[in-house]
Amino acid sequence: MSIVADAKRGIVTEEMREVAAQEGVTEDFVRRGVAEGHIVIPVSPYRKVKICGIGEGLRTKVNASIGTSTDIVDIGMEIEKAKQAELAGADTLMELSTGGDFMEIRRQIIANTKLSVGCVPLYQAFIEAAIKDGAVVNMKEDDLFRITAEQAKLGTNFMAIHTGINFETVKRLKNQGRHCGLVSRGGAFMTAWMLHNEKENPLYSEFDYLLEIMKEHEVTLSMGNGMRAGAIHDATDRAGIQELLINAELADKAHAQDVQVIVEGPGHVPIDEIATNVQLMKRVTNNKPFYMLGPIVTDIAPGYDDRVAAIGAAISSSLGADFICYVTPAEHLALPTPEEVYEGVISSRIAAHVGDMIKLKKTRDLDLEMGHARRDLDWERQFAVAMNPKRARDIRKERMPADTDGCTMCGDYCAIKIVNRHFKF
Repeated sequence: MSIVADAKRGIVTEEMREVAAQEGVTEDFVRRGVAEGHIVIPVSPYRKVKICGIGEGLRTKVNASIGTSTDIVDIGMEIEKAKQAELAGADTLMELSTGGDFMEIRRQIIANTKLSVGCVPLYQAFIEAAIKDGAVVNMKEDDLFRITAEQAKLGTNFMAIHTGINFETVKRLKNQGRHCGLVSRGGAFMTAWMLHNEKENPLYSEFDYLLEIMKEHEVTLSMGNGMRAGAIHDATDRAGIQELLINAELADKAHAQDVQVIVEGPGHVPIDEIATNVQLMKRVTNNKPFYMLGPIVTDIAPGYDDRVAAIGAAISSSLGADFICYVTPAEHLALPTPEEVYEGVISSRIAAHVGDMIKLKKTRDLDLEMGHARRDLDWERQFAVAMNPKRARDIRKERMPADTDGCTMCGDYCAIKIVNRHFKF
């Protein structure tokens, strides 16, 4: 019996109780959300994880993506990235390795984190085909489904599956053209395979079989965004919308089969199109949990894309996005270091909080507490409320003032100290 089936039957599971307690909502609110497909709780029969609810009425969650590349295969570093992501407050991880022993890397990552872990099975299927058979276009359909099941058995909690790429989607892409082409690795692999073999995407044509695997291993299905824009001038185009429409229909089918579903969203989106994307995504998917990839809101800030994405993520969250994929400062430049993973998570957590201040309102209580702590010059309370207490404490300690009530920004002329001598707020 899946968690969705339980929810539809009116059963409140232990996972639902945990989410309700974490979020300050009723248990029945969570149960109804799962039953209606508005909330997912990634689980696995193969491992216990830190329970995390994603969806309508809950705090915006942050995912951190890690993984090797063909240039850098260092499992120890990837484990450290997982630990840094968890330390920084990530809600989930995605393990996206493209180099080395795929199964062993994921096995070790899963063993070293309490967080839900996601993956993209087609990476392994296509890359192994390239290594063994000379090209990604030689990937065998049976291998794709076999690898999906094998990765599920490792205790993977959710999977990005590129179901919305079919011949109609590819036709839209070819007819319209693009400024920055196709930047999704999974989208590029599948599109090349389809065109070379003149065959439909098996994840689309054999969707019922895919659902059997997802259901058997209780994996949450994240509908992949293979047509996402890699430049803001390609945002909200026909290929992206076509993929969304297909994914929306398949998401309904998956939920009807008691499979938990998330729908992924676009990557590079200018600020004035974010609301359109969130509203469209929510409307056509019947309010399924929306996983926003970023979004990057300008293309000219490499080295600072964690900040660029935080701008887009804050707006997206405020408008109803439920799940944010972080971006690190190394985006578009290099494989991130553990330190950059940490920074990326913090940037996205700030963005999620800023969005939740609008979306949920109640999260403003922390900001109110910080305001009072600053008014009272209560530094310990300020550190306790801070998003990153250690960093705040370290900066102050490095430049500690002679008068420890204030700080070296204002010194003797601290506005709060001056006014506090005359009256209390």
